[in-house]
Amino acid sequence: MKSLQLPQYSQSPRNARRIILWALLAALTPTLAGCFGAAVIGIGASALMIADRRPAETQLTDEGIEMRAANRITEKLADRVHVNVTSYNRSVLLTGEIPDNSARVEVEKLVSGVPNVKAISNELQVSGNSSLGARSNDSFITSKVKARFVDANKFAPHLVKVVTESGVVYLMGLVTKHEAEAAVEVARTTGGVLKVVRVFDIVTEEQSRQMDNQPGTTTASPPKK
Repeated sequence: MKSLQLPQYSQSPRNARRIILWALLAALTPTLAGCFGAAVIGIGASALMIADRRPAETQLTDEGIEMRAANRITEKLADRVHVNVTSYNRSVLLTGEIPDNSARVEVEKLVSGVPNVKAISNELQVSGNSSLGARSNDSFITSKVKARFVDANKFAPHLVKVVTESGVVYLMGLVTKHEAEAAVEVARTTGGVLKVVRVFDIVTEEQSRQMDNQPGTTTASPPKK
């Protein structure tokens, strides 16, 4: 799941961070190329420019996990399943539809074998593959939730990744308890959302400040009361 947003950086740290990120990408490209192909350069570079709390190396790792996992699932199960793989801070969320429980177990086993995966949330449902209309509706719900994050102005919207499957909204991110609760409340009250599932990594306020103060990272603060 790669709906990417480019961040805004102040001028001086931006160039330094980009140099570091491109150097990391260049170092990893020989390893990644065999699995990802030439397109990884464009995708990986875009992913690295996201302003979130993950280190650049972790953002690259998450991209690699998603691609490797998707490739393994496609090679083994082809069009028998509809599986979305979303990795955040090396925790993988599996959503979509599979024909039976054995396929559900097999998908999780395939993903667990991908390097660097530290945890898996298996939310796959045993049912027929969703229709194009249903998937379009899920995309619309995701857009609405993200827009309402901005309108609510209770936390930095880019800190929370939103994944929607069959009207169920999954929320991921490195967030504080306050940010998590605010995100859940906004998502829960968005039209069309049937259920909200937390897949957060909760951090302390002090940890969040340390992450936000990393060079080259811009994280908008919620309004002061």
